[in-house]
Amino acid sequence: MTETKYLVGIDFGTLSGRAVVVRADTGAMVGTAVVDYPYGVMDERLTSADNQVLPPEFALQNPADYILVLRQAVPEAIKDAGIDPYDVVGIGVDCTSATVLATDKHAVPLCQKPQFVNNPHAWVKLWKHHGAQDQADRLVAAAKERGEEWLSRYGGVMSSELTLPKVLETFEKAREVYDAADYFVNLLDWLTWKLTGRLTFAAGDSGYKRNYQDGSYPSPEYLEAVSPGFGTMFQDKMDAPILPLGAKVGGLTSTAAALLGLPEGIAVASGNIDAHVVVAGANAVNPGQLTAIMGTSNCYVVNSPELHEVPGTFGVVWGGGVDGAWGYESGQTAVGDIFAWFLDNCVPSKYEKMAETAGKTVHEILEELAAKQTIGAHGLIALDWHNGNRSILADSRLSGAILGLTLTTKAEDIYRALLESTCFGARVIIENLEKHGVAVDEIVAAGGLLKNQMYMQMLADITRKPITISLAPQTGALGAAVFAAVAAGIYPTAKEAAAAMAQVQHHAYTPNLEAARLYDVLFGFYQELHDHFGRGESEIMPRLKAFQAQQKAGNS
Repeated sequence: MTETKYLVGIDFGTLSGRAVVVRADTGAMVGTAVVDYPYGVMDERLTSADNQVLPPEFALQNPADYILVLRQAVPEAIKDAGIDPYDVVGIGVDCTSATVLATDKHAVPLCQKPQFVNNPHAWVKLWKHHGAQDQADRLVAAAKERGEEWLSRYGGVMSSELTLPKVLETFEKAREVYDAADYFVNLLDWLTWKLTGRLTFAAGDSGYKRNYQDGSYPSPEYLEAVSPGFGTMFQDKMDAPILPLGAKVGGLTSTAAALLGLPEGIAVASGNIDAHVVVAGANAVNPGQLTAIMGTSNCYVVNSPELHEVPGTFGVVWGGGVDGAWGYESGQTAVGDIFAWFLDNCVPSKYEKMAETAGKTVHEILEELAAKQTIGAHGLIALDWHNGNRSILADSRLSGAILGLTLTTKAEDIYRALLESTCFGARVIIENLEKHGVAVDEIVAAGGLLKNQMYMQMLADITRKPITISLAPQTGALGAAVFAAVAAGIYPTAKEAAAAMAQVQHHAYTPNLEAARLYDVLFGFYQELHDHFGRGESEIMPRLKAFQAQQKAGNS
């Protein structure tokens, strides 16, 4: 053992999990490892079981993937760091959310039991599972009818991605799974349960994803009004202590210690949402700093000392980002996924040949060609709703669109329009926050999209905000380690830990005012499309999806 202490942060994403080892005094990463999920996302067939065709909008996962990350990534990160495992004093985890598991009282997921292995509702419902839109709509309608005060904390809307609609979906669609479950837990709480043997619920996730506000859940009377028999769900299926961010859940059990190759008894911090943990990992802990977690989807969190009702937000929670402030969450359900979809499905083969000749990727070729264009010269406007809209419309039935296509439109034109559309979507979110009293002075960004410099400058220009970037290669896992440092008693608060451990480049991108002026024109067109298709002027998108679902059901 040495005097230098280390922390392990484990970040569970949509397609992979990663572990980092960081110094407790500086936050410097000394070891890392990434493990891809073998089963990935099941959104067409139940490949982990009988391969049945899944209903539209389903997105499921196999919990075995998460255990594999613990078993492989943590020991590999320790090995990569070249440290004595006994110098590790704490563990923190962050996860996609709400990613929901139905378990027995021993933390065993029901999908691992023979009688439920072929039931899709027994498997993990990933954050982007949108099968519960009907349940979300009815939950909102009942809350409005009853005047439920907590609804205003979620902007008067409820995404189908939250825990409550997903559990109600199981209650109504697979009652046998619901009845057999002792608990419905979000992934981050399941992991700390597996690591410590103690089930607790993290306060931030409870507020954002399980509608826990001012010390209580939505009432049994409300839930019963939505669906008879569902009224006591929180008491029956989610009865566990709620712990604040940075709290110690418990010590690492001997079984978990053997799995991870770490000492028994070291501190395990309460879990955090993969996006929200970046607030600490990038030291965006002050009011006015909008944390942008940019990857397959984008999540935005900003702190404010005051409570404001902001329609269309994904949630506002006291202490949701850091202690002592209200944390406002918004997001986009697809960003990087849109670009990947385009490259995988819509780019002609000649671009692959160009990339091969130049020794570059197709993405790099498209970026170069798009960067040469004058703003607006492609004549296109796109809507970034390929996976529905999270903020500010909260409607998974919306879909992507491109306006302005002609016989002269090229792949790089569409590519650039798609990039712009996601930046326009971010601007809608920012302006909505500002309109309702929440200051946004700068963007603090982290995630995989930072490597696209054209995109980052575009975001600064379109939003007219300076962008500070995280320099940590795994900011989420670093953020998890920040809270582990608090749980281990190294720092008294997350703010102090973040100040010591985060690494950022201040205002790496600043708005180009001439570009911003031109983008203002395009943004006006975007707003017209946004309101036409998203605010009820046209119902063609949900009608088309409903027809698609009918046709798929008829062919299954």
